[in-house]
Amino acid sequence: MKIIRLTLGGLLLIAGILLTLLPGSILLLIGGLMLLSYDWPRARGWLKFSQATMRNSARKLDRFMLLRKLNKFK
Repeated sequence: MKIIRLTLGGLLLIAGILLTLLPGSILLLIGGLMLLSYDWPRARGWLKFSQATMRNSARKLDRFMLLRKLNKFK
């Protein structure tokens, strides 16, 4: 089971990196890190970092869209 988890996690990680550079989704990267984090502590750290980065960027985007919407009505 560990070999399958590491293989699938590695494939998802590589696909996620490629799709992050090309127009695509970063969810594959998160999925790959999640699978790898069961066995590698370093992957767990990268997973926490990427989740925090995505959370902060979503907050900034929400704030930008709200301010844009409020300025539209003035």
